[in-house]
Amino acid sequence: MNESTSKLHTVIAEGVARVLIDNAERRNAFDFSMWRALPSLLAALDADSSARVVVLTGAPGLPFCSGADISEFSTVRATAEGGRAYEEANVEAFDALSRLGKPVIAAISGFCMGGGMGLAAACDLRIAAQGAVFGIPAGRLGVGYPPVAMSYVVAAVGAQTAMDLFFTARRIDAEEARAAGFVSRVLPKEEFDSAIGRIAKGVAANAPLTLRAAKAAIRRAAGLPHALSAQECETLAAACFDSADYAEGRAAFLEKREPKFTGA
Repeated sequence: MNESTSKLHTVIAEGVARVLIDNAERRNAFDFSMWRALPSLLAALDADSSARVVVLTGAPGLPFCSGADISEFSTVRATAEGGRAYEEANVEAFDALSRLGKPVIAAISGFCMGGGMGLAAACDLRIAAQGAVFGIPAGRLGVGYPPVAMSYVVAAVGAQTAMDLFFTARRIDAEEARAAGFVSRVLPKEEFDSAIGRIAKGVAANAPLTLRAAKAAIRRAAGLPHALSAQECETLAAACFDSADYAEGRAAFLEKREPKFTGA
């Protein structure tokens, strides 16, 4: 699938690739073209050696994602066939985030609702700004979540919290999301962007092969869809010890300097 859209932008600097969600007219809702475009955009970033970590976030001044574009429910999703096609596009986007070999950070401010919460759940690390709001209003829309999409939510918050969010369709704030394990940190809103930049650059400075191996092993331990086999995870971990980066890491530690990893 090689789709494109003007509502997703990529900016790469200092090893950090920011994927900006930019649909201001719909409060950063994800429309069908965006769902279809995200996998190919991420595949390009996975192949780009200048990008070591990916940050998924709202464009400046916009929330993270207010969910799927409800205006398409009466058009693209009006029939069972259309609904299934839409679900397939959703799942392909979630899978693309989860299967990306590089770390993916969801930087969440403002609304993170419905499909937006699904996108965040498929990311590896989720960090929220104070005031962020989370929820899955599927029960108020009559929308069914396919098992693969649901598995990302359950892996992120556990079965009980997933039941709570789906059954009640209630909204939770950033602190409750942190307590539930959905986000790892809640940062002050006024310094959120700069803090995300520092965190992402710190991740980008670490050994790429180590991060790839760690992500694969954690995905397997969490029972996420399409996780690699135990043998494949072992192979990735073993490759770290044969790498130039391993030698560089040891040398930098002994010389008391910052390591310079190349991913080789």
